[in-house]
Amino acid sequence: MKKERKTARQILSENPRNVISVGPADAVLKALHLMADEDVTTVLVLQGSNLVGILSQRDYARKVELAGRSAAGTTVADIMTTQVYYVTPEHTCEQCLALMHIRRIRHLPVIDSGKVIGVLSNSDVLEELIQEDEHFISILEHDMLYLTVDTGGAY
Repeated sequence: MKKERKTARQILSENPRNVISVGPADAVLKALHLMADEDVTTVLVLQGSNLVGILSQRDYARKVELAGRSAAGTTVADIMTTQVYYVTPEHTCEQCLALMHIRRIRHLPVIDSGKVIGVLSNSDVLEELIQEDEHFISILEHDMLYLTVDTGGAY
């Protein structure tokens, strides 16, 4: 029995959220306010509709706070991560998790025809995989129960 894994598109459609983004010329302080208002730890950096980077609280802590800079006087472009890994809507949960693990990242933009349609967090992907595995285990347990029921017939 093969487990069917959901795609990035299916996960996003079940849990729709707006893409939260800033521009590269924005002040880091603006990005921090947005993160606080939206209760997220990462924002995408878009120039127009093009993904040019990603900014996390970790970037802020390491590249502003620890470097003695000010959030108001530093632009997002100065500290954003420019090497952004992403997936397409057809990637499966397992593929997303593998990429996150290999690249040691926690957020994965989903891009369809050059446009960002959402972001998956590692918890989004892990929750989905756990739910799918629990469902699969339930099916197996049911099948085992069915196969082990004594019908009382002669052998």
